[in-house]
Amino acid sequence: MGTYGCGMQHVRFGRTGLRVSRLCLGTMTFGHQCDEETSFAIMDTAAEAGIDFFDTADMYPLGGPPESFGRTEEIVGKWLKGRRDDYLVATKCFFPTGRRAWESGSSRHNIMRSIDLSLKRLGTDHVDLYQVHSWDTGTRIDETLLALEDVVKSGKARYVGCSNFLAYQLARSLGRAEALRVTGFECVQPRYNMLFRENEREMFPLCAEDGIAVIPYNPLAGGFLTGKHRPEAPIDGGRFTLGAGTAERYRDRYWHDRMFATVDALRPIAAEAGVSLATLAVQWVLANPVVTAPIVGASRPEQLADVIAATRASIDPDVKARVDELTHEYRFGDAAR
Repeated sequence: MGTYGCGMQHVRFGRTGLRVSRLCLGTMTFGHQCDEETSFAIMDTAAEAGIDFFDTADMYPLGGPPESFGRTEEIVGKWLKGRRDDYLVATKCFFPTGRRAWESGSSRHNIMRSIDLSLKRLGTDHVDLYQVHSWDTGTRIDETLLALEDVVKSGKARYVGCSNFLAYQLARSLGRAEALRVTGFECVQPRYNMLFRENEREMFPLCAEDGIAVIPYNPLAGGFLTGKHRPEAPIDGGRFTLGAGTAERYRDRYWHDRMFATVDALRPIAAEAGVSLATLAVQWVLANPVVTAPIVGASRPEQLADVIAATRASIDPDVKARVDELTHEYRFGDAAR
C-alpha cells in the first residue's frame, strides 16, 4: 500500500500495475436521490478526502424512471470537466437503457453502442475501467470478451471487469480469456457486507488465486448497517423506498427480523470500539485481504464521514473475530434462513 494526496491509501488494482484509492465512490444516487448540486458536493467531499476512483453505470440513477438513464454519467462528466486526469473513472453496461431489444446485454452490438454513449455523457475519450454489469445468459462469453478486447485496443477503456458474477461465471470467463489470448476481466464487483458473506466461500478464493481485484458494493447493506432503520418504524427514505423495483429488492435482501437482531448485537461492539456502526462495517470489509476498494455511496456529503473514517484506523483483530462469529450464518445464504 502507499499513501498519496490527502492521506488516503492507494492499493494495487489486482494483478495490474494500476493503483487506486482504498475507497471507490459509488454514484448511483446522483440524479434521482440527490440533485446535481448535492451530487457535486458529494464528489467534492470524496475528492477532498483523497478518493480519486469513481464508479458509475449507464443505467444509473438507481430507482429512477427509464427517461433518467444516463443522467448519473452526465452529472459525473460535468463535475470532471477540467480535471479528468486527476480521477479514475469506471462505468458499466448490460441493463436495458432503451426500448429496443438490442439495447441491453453483453453482445458486441450493445457493448460497442454503450461505450460510445457513456463516453459522450462522461465527456471523455476513455474510461479507466469498463465493466459488464451482470452475466448475460443470452450471449456467449467469447463474444463479450472479444468485444471488450476491441474496446481496450481502441483506447476507449484501459481495463475491463465484471459485476454480479457467480464464482463459476468468473472462472469460466478467466479460462476463456486465456484460451482466446485476450486480457479479460481484471476485477469483479460483488455484493459484500456483514449481512451477505456468501462470496467468501468460492468467489474470494478464486480472486485471491488469480489476482483479480475485488471492488465490492453494498458495504453498508444499502444503509441498513448504519443502524438508522428500525423494524417498528415507518421506512423513511433511502434505497428501501426507491422506485423501479429497487425498494422491493433491498427489502428482500435486508429487511428481516434476524438482520435487525444482528444490527442490534453489533451496536455495543461498535460502541466498545469507539466507532460508529457504519465505520465498523466498512472497517470489517477493508480487513478482508482480497478486497481492493469497497464502493461507498451517499445521498448527502456528510454521510461520507463515517466511511472515510474507516480508512484511518484498522479494525482491532479481537473486534473482527467477534463480528465474524456474530455474522457467520450469513456465509451460507438462504440455507441459514
